[in-house]
Amino acid sequence: MANKKVNVIAIVLLLVISGCTAFNVEQYETALPDLPKVEREFRGAWIATVANINWPNRKDLTTEEQKKEAISILDKLKNNNFNAVIFQARPQCDAFYKSDIESWSYYLTGKQGKAPDPFYDPLEFWIDEAHKRGLELHVWLNPYRAHHIEGGEVTEFSIVKKHPDWVVKLKSGYWWLDPSKKEVQDHSYSIVMDITKRYDIDGIHFDDYFYPYPSYNNNEDFPDEESWKNYLNSGGDLSKADWRRENINVFIQRVYKGIKEIKPNVKFGLSPFGIWRPRHPESIEGFDQYDKLYADAKLWINEGWVDYLAPQLYWKISTIPQSFPILLEWWKNENLKGRHFWPGINLDRENNELNTIEVINQIMIIRGMLPDSPGNLCWSVAPILNYKELSDAIVNGPYKKQALVPRTPWFNNSTLSSPEITTRKEIDKIEISWTHENKNKVFRRVVYFKYGNRWDYVILNSDTFSYEVPLTFEYKFINDNDKEVIKKYELNEVAVSAVDRISNESVPTTHYLLKTK
Repeated sequence: MANKKVNVIAIVLLLVISGCTAFNVEQYETALPDLPKVEREFRGAWIATVANINWPNRKDLTTEEQKKEAISILDKLKNNNFNAVIFQARPQCDAFYKSDIESWSYYLTGKQGKAPDPFYDPLEFWIDEAHKRGLELHVWLNPYRAHHIEGGEVTEFSIVKKHPDWVVKLKSGYWWLDPSKKEVQDHSYSIVMDITKRYDIDGIHFDDYFYPYPSYNNNEDFPDEESWKNYLNSGGDLSKADWRRENINVFIQRVYKGIKEIKPNVKFGLSPFGIWRPRHPESIEGFDQYDKLYADAKLWINEGWVDYLAPQLYWKISTIPQSFPILLEWWKNENLKGRHFWPGINLDRENNELNTIEVINQIMIIRGMLPDSPGNLCWSVAPILNYKELSDAIVNGPYKKQALVPRTPWFNNSTLSSPEITTRKEIDKIEISWTHENKNKVFRRVVYFKYGNRWDYVILNSDTFSYEVPLTFEYKFINDNDKEVIKKYELNEVAVSAVDRISNESVPTTHYLLKTK
């Protein structure tokens, strides 16, 4: 007899049951062996502030308009079952936060150095609102870009005016910090440490801008001849290319160590250009970040100087010279220290069915090739906001189930105690309530419920202290004869666990079995 193929078309919660049913409640001291594991996957989206790409959408928005727009973005991500935000807080040696080191951003108010009025701290606001929705917030910083070509006038507030000996002007109009200068390294390092100390963040994030792309200087060499001569005169013996790479390597390692000294459980993540070097692997062609940006991202992941690497694999699966799965496999094999590997994927193509299929397929390929710690970062949030067909396909497809961020085993982990739960029966549902002795350590909660032999769960935010579960549900499916079949199941078990800020889940030791008499 052929096995029946079941296609689930709906799960309908049935809110009808007799009010006369009696219950026994049995407490378990340990989790039952059949309790399911919650899905874990890093689901992040970049929020670009440079040139007002994502937020704020204009430089003249009022404080309230900025807040309203931010909340709309965060609500969309929460409702689409994302769990992380990569927020750009330093697009050009400026600040989307209150800083004593650098000035307010031009992209925030239309004038560099001008604070929001009425005053608020945008970074603090984004952190608080993200955490309310169960989203991690990683602060995205550009360590070397001094002034963008769309960054307005170079004013007295700009680092270009304050420290002209630190910067060089590129032929395209950009100003860039010289990564070889100790003063530059110290300054950018101080930015990272300041934010890490003062803000309740989950991560620090750098993208692909180290030494600038050659096109920014009309494909001429980076103008650091004076620094190079000073290095040689001091006895340096590296080639110019190796010297430039070493400048970046030293800074990356220093930042990683500095973050861990202040807050060991803040993640440090990098999203370099997606190709390390052409012919790595052999079939790959394209831009050489090692030779042109002087970014040795392979070394950084080899040495474990990051907590996660998110190379920008923005090409399609079928693009043979820059094949998405081929590059994914190559980077995976370079992850010698077992750090998180969550590639960046490109959502921002044409808004059509082909793009939707491409995005879904890439998410599924990542899951298949990285089963132990899956995840990806989406460039950018704009298609999630603007492409309804794409966002619907993601949330109704691979992101249909909520997911926790994967654990980070090398962090300073501690055991989180289990919540105490109580239940109250109503006519057609059970209300589950809980308390926790260390509620300040709880970031999210997981409520499990079992109907018949089928477990399910919901992930709730830390400010939720009860949840109602219907006593029965209907499971509808189509059989092999194309007929709709309905089966009804009764609720028989529930459990609640607590999850901390670094995604460690407590054992749901308080576990109740509900039996009808």
